[in-house]
Amino acid sequence: MSGPTTEPRNGRRRVAVAGVALSDCGRVDGPTPYALHAQAARRALADSGLDRSVIDGLASAGLGTLAPVDVAEYLGLRPTWVDSTSVGGSTWEVMAAHAADAIAAGHANAVLLVYGSTARADIKARRRTSNLSFGARGPLQFEVPYGHTLVSKYAMAARRHMHEYGTTLEQLASVAVQARANAATNPDAMFRDPITVDEVLSGEMIADPFTKLHCCIRSDGGCAVLLAAEDLVPDTAKAPVWILGSGTSVSHTTMSEWEDFTVSPAAVSGRIAFERAGLTPADIDLAQIYDAFTYMTLVTLEDLGFCAKGEGGAFVEKGRLLRDGELPVNTDGGGLSACHPGMRGLFLLVEAVRQLRGEAGPGRQVTKRGGRLPEVALASGTGGWFCSSGTVILGR
Repeated sequence: MSGPTTEPRNGRRRVAVAGVALSDCGRVDGPTPYALHAQAARRALADSGLDRSVIDGLASAGLGTLAPVDVAEYLGLRPTWVDSTSVGGSTWEVMAAHAADAIAAGHANAVLLVYGSTARADIKARRRTSNLSFGARGPLQFEVPYGHTLVSKYAMAARRHMHEYGTTLEQLASVAVQARANAATNPDAMFRDPITVDEVLSGEMIADPFTKLHCCIRSDGGCAVLLAAEDLVPDTAKAPVWILGSGTSVSHTTMSEWEDFTVSPAAVSGRIAFERAGLTPADIDLAQIYDAFTYMTLVTLEDLGFCAKGEGGAFVEKGRLLRDGELPVNTDGGGLSACHPGMRGLFLLVEAVRQLRGEAGPGRQVTKRGGRLPEVALASGTGGWFCSSGTVILGR
């Protein structure tokens, strides 16, 4: 293993994850999304040990009329650096990349990334309905009127992979089974009871080939991540986790413009992140991968280089993704079992940092040979229907 490097490059400051936290998650009927933002932010700041006065940057998306201005006001912050990039589930990895660049260049010292959503509670209270699509304006006008829903786009891509490479429903189902097994020891996970491949396959059909358990859950919840310049690290409460490299990429909006349904934009963002970190997939001890659907995990593993294209089905079998497997993936249970309040990408960073710090807890902490803590983790977010990707590599 070549190992992480945290030496300054080209005179730029190193960037650390100083604090991470979850708000209340799962079934949260009382608080507003703003309250979940505030709860997560306070907890992340406490986790960092820093004073709130050091925060001069804010990254937020998905809430308010003028995001992130509304959230900044609610939190009582007056940032001089802001980001409201919104590219779906990969938003937070993309924002983390932006924030790390800003801190490294000296444009900010400490940037708070924060998210909160009451997607489940809002539907239960009939304040909103489920989204079948992202709207019908612009290029989407050529797809949405014909019933091409959000889930059907993922389902089509999965079917293409099955056609091209012989990937089986059982292999896809095993992703959900392993995610649930990882969630079993996570007290914050919404669903923890074990499931079997047969139960996944026999479930209610949502969009062929996806049954209900192939699809992410709908929850409430929020989280926050505080990034800080190396100058602030001596004042933090815990040892830093460093941003080693990141990459971003966008692909398409309409399915007709997607050259290959079996290749996601993670193939580009991952390559860039590895190059910038000076690492390879073999150096990664654990991965947190966006899993709105089982196929997302499988194809993203291929595109990040953990296995060859077309071999994802075989790779995810035999427990490789379990906490004690060959490549622990979504160690909190992921969007398939732990939580999925909307744009889940920030949760990937929280879980990666906790695992690297050794804070995951009994029965959930990933260890290497000899009981050593993991040294390098990867978080890869996906937005839209494989429309965007952000990959962040972190190390102790």
